[in-house]
Amino acid sequence: MKNISVSIQPTNNPTIIKFVHTASITNGSYEYNNIDDAKNSPLAQQLFHLPFVKRVYISANFIAIERYDIIKWSDVQEAVREQIENYLNSGEILILDGVKSTKKVAIEIYAESTPNPSVMKFVANKMLTSQTFEFKNIDDAKNAPLAVELFKLPFVKEIFISENYVSVTKFDIAEWGEVANEVRSFIREYIADGNIIISEKIISKVEEKRAIIKTENLDEISQQIVAILDEYVKPAVASDGGNIQFESYDENTQTVNVILQGACSGCPSSTLTLKNGIENMLKEMIPNKINTVIAING
Repeated sequence: MKNISVSIQPTNNPTIIKFVHTASITNGSYEYNNIDDAKNSPLAQQLFHLPFVKRVYISANFIAIERYDIIKWSDVQEAVREQIENYLNSGEILILDGVKSTKKVAIEIYAESTPNPSVMKFVANKMLTSQTFEFKNIDDAKNAPLAVELFKLPFVKEIFISENYVSVTKFDIAEWGEVANEVRSFIREYIADGNIIISEKIISKVEEKRAIIKTENLDEISQQIVAILDEYVKPAVASDGGNIQFESYDENTQTVNVILQGACSGCPSSTLTLKNGIENMLKEMIPNKINTVIAING
């Protein structure tokens, strides 16, 4: 009997939830639209017997499920978590070698502008990663093959990858109207060919780091700040192709430090957003404990 634990992680899409596990369970990524697609995955077939399951995505470190609107995740997520955890610990086969999925999933990528004019967000119709990753240059991206290939485009300055999208920051030598279609087509073809997006090595390291700095290890005020950022701020900045990450809280100066990533990093509107939005929100929701918020570009 294995000792794999599974935790529940919401996504920006309310119909999709991720079940993140503590072990690397497969060398590839698999997406299934129905039970016939899932002939090579006994676990996915089991999950499709649940009447609310619309789509299943299996990767090395998480299983994502998209539901139909007949239920709310709050009603069933714990039961699904237990089912997945029990299966993973049973030692049963997850993916059958030599059995192919009957249908190749079409990859769609659409481009979205962001508040940062230098950044464009490229959204996929499938999950790309369970974590967020920011790369400032090609050397940073050595364990992220998709980012390495994107950095070979002469106008690409920085790359941010999260869940189902890639945010690309460009140099001023090009305009998005000239290069957006090129980037969108490249990402679509790269994913459709089954190429690796983020190596399992770097995903595992991020998972380990995240386990070390779990909110349980933070003081009470820091835990409240993290909860507020997760519930009220992160979904909004993610929709703009960015991310905000809690860095620290100084009880003496009542200063909150956060890290801006993706489209938020270096964005002209970031400071204004922090001062007028996040800082005021924290002051209101945690009275007399917040003096100022300082943003650090990732």
